Amino acid sequence: MQDTRPLLIQTDFPPLSRGELETLQVNLGYKCNLSCVHCHVNAGPTRTEMMSDETLDTVLAVLEQRQLSCLDLTGGAPELHPRFRELVVAARALGVRVIDRSNLTILFEPGQEDLAEFLAEQGVEIVASLPCYQEQNVEEQRGKGVYSDSIRALQYLNSLGYGMNPGLSLNLVYNPVGPVLPPPQVGLEQDYKRELGERFGIHFDELYTITNMPISRFGAVLLAQGQFDNYMDLLQDNFSEANLPGLMCRSLVSVDWQGNIYDCDFNQMLDLPILASDQRRHISELLQESSIADWPIVTAHHCYGCTAGQGSSCGGALGD
Repeated sequence: MQDTRPLLIQTDFPPLSRGELETLQVNLGYKCNLSCVHCHVNAGPTRTEMMSDETLDTVLAVLEQRQLSCLDLTGGAPELHPRFRELVVAARALGVRVIDRSNLTILFEPGQEDLAEFLAEQGVEIVASLPCYQEQNVEEQRGKGVYSDSIRALQYLNSLGYGMNPGLSLNLVYNPVGPVLPPPQVGLEQDYKRELGERFGIHFDELYTITNMPISRFGAVLLAQGQFDNYMDLLQDNFSEANLPGLMCRSLVSVDWQGNIYDCDFNQMLDLPILASDQRRHISELLQESSIADWPIVTAHHCYGCTAGQGSSCGGALGD
């Protein structure tokens, strides 16, 4: 697989600094039941990386000591970590909002039959990947049969109250097919709600449109198809300074499965450690630091992906 990292390091992206830390986004491991084309972590069924017990315990210690408001769990499929449920219960007991970034089909994996009920009991917010409301586009990105399983999973989550009751948030994620920017989020959300509602009786709260990042698996596809330079031009040409204040890296720390910390999930995949240090910094250091506000944020050319057009974050578009 071709690596886009050398093409992204040099950048003229404007300098950024941190605000107050609110969210830990924790990658519990790269094992997943799917291998999606747009996946920026190259997750899949053959990956074996998993967060250790010691590091997971440190995550909980940081949440408690720093009184953080949100734990955002990613993977791979984060639910495949053997201590996923224990972590969720402990974080919720601290009053922390917990987000599970789910691929939906995980609900039907062996051993996960009661996963949806567990998430509902704990009041976990589900952010579910559904790259399109049309079957062909979903299966191009995620594989044959994924669309029907995703629809079945959403219907089941609705039956438990997700997307219906105020305390059970169900948000969907859209990624474009190919090297283009997402369409306007508000309009596309209306299309999703109409199509999924009329065809399948599905309800959800919000749609998040997220720009595909030119790294890892998607970056390799761009290089192989000779589209990398054109895509980077597209991102840079659509830069919007108005999106800078809302960037997720200003209030979030990304933690990899080994416990190393980064300014965002994308920097994690590009091996760009926090503070641009030659030596990776571990989450345990957050137990010693009084504050990381005003720390400089490590930027590279892929950052234009978060600021192009409406902007892009783990919570969807940043602007109108």
